[in-house]
Amino acid sequence: MVEKKGLQELSFKQRVVMAQNELKAPKGQFNSFGKYKYRSQEDILEGVKPINLKFSLNLHLKDEPVMVGDRIYMKATAILEDVLGDGRIEVTGFAREPEVKKGMDDSQITGTASSYARKYALNGLYLIDDTKDADTDEHREQVTKAAKKSNSEPKELDSLEQQIMDTLNRLQELGNDRQAIQKQYLADEGQANFKDHKKLLAYLQGKLNAQESLTLEYPQATK
Repeated sequence: MVEKKGLQELSFKQRVVMAQNELKAPKGQFNSFGKYKYRSQEDILEGVKPINLKFSLNLHLKDEPVMVGDRIYMKATAILEDVLGDGRIEVTGFAREPEVKKGMDDSQITGTASSYARKYALNGLYLIDDTKDADTDEHREQVTKAAKKSNSEPKELDSLEQQIMDTLNRLQELGNDRQAIQKQYLADEGQANFKDHKKLLAYLQGKLNAQESLTLEYPQATK
């Protein structure tokens, strides 16, 4: 148990690491159709509140729609601030709005994308590994299969864009800066290849595979 007086002697980064390791965010949701449990944004927030209070941390969430190519993505930002000082950490997550989702109006579609984007941002901030969660796979399927009237070329492009976003989200969860990765790619491959989705995806997946191999060699605490 960390005494309030002892918190003053810990740096912001030390308290963030302690919060990340102490956080328990159980999978409190159940999908009756797919027969699986999953962790929602709300489940993470319920687990985060007492931890942030304990370590004098303050969390803010915000999101905004952004255009990537000709598709709309929700960009969520999770901001963790130091109540005792000026420390601040920001982590972003992205989720694409499907063009079509049966039984949902526009506001519900946007709300669903926002919820997933916030969940991805919180996962990155608190080092929660949801890459094997069934609801993450379900959302990935929703956004890659949304436009069934399209021909095969746009479908392939949509899938590549989503895989790029998923890989960037995972790299960010491992502590990489998204903008730094993109700048490095441009430096290595040149501006002309930035819109070559297959080449960009291969580049990102190569970085991810290398870092995940290091993670296996030097494993951290899992949740």
